[in-house]
Amino acid sequence: MKIILKKDVANLGDAGDIVEVKTGYALNYLVPQGFASIGTPSAIKQHEETIRQRAHKEARNIAEAEARAAKIAATPVEVKVKVSESGKLYGSVTAIQVAEALQAAGIEAEKKDITVPEIKECGEFEAKVKCYKGVFADVKINVVAE
Repeated sequence: MKIILKKDVANLGDAGDIVEVKTGYALNYLVPQGFASIGTPSAIKQHEETIRQRAHKEARNIAEAEARAAKIAATPVEVKVKVSESGKLYGSVTAIQVAEALQAAGIEAEKKDITVPEIKECGEFEAKVKCYKGVFADVKINVVAE
């Protein structure tokens, strides 16, 4: 019997897979527990159409994220901080400061998507900005004294 898995099942498959199992296993365990649905020809056809639409949407999202990553990489940002007489920063540069600098440059970025290395002095540094699943951009940060 063909079934469409709704959840990952060990030794059987991942969510979204269409697999062949024994009828008793499907009707007595997988379907009642909510792990799978019965794979009728119309359900399989509908499932394949859904997968095709998701792939198209995913490709569009990745293309948009790559364009956004290129824009971020091409835009260096400047962060002004207070500095001691010896040239050391009071505190460090955080993701919040980088997000505010990006927004001032016209680029939307959330602080949770920005990974900043430990910055304790003035100079040029690079931070990573997550644009989408697996799509990252390196942003150049120029730290200057206020």
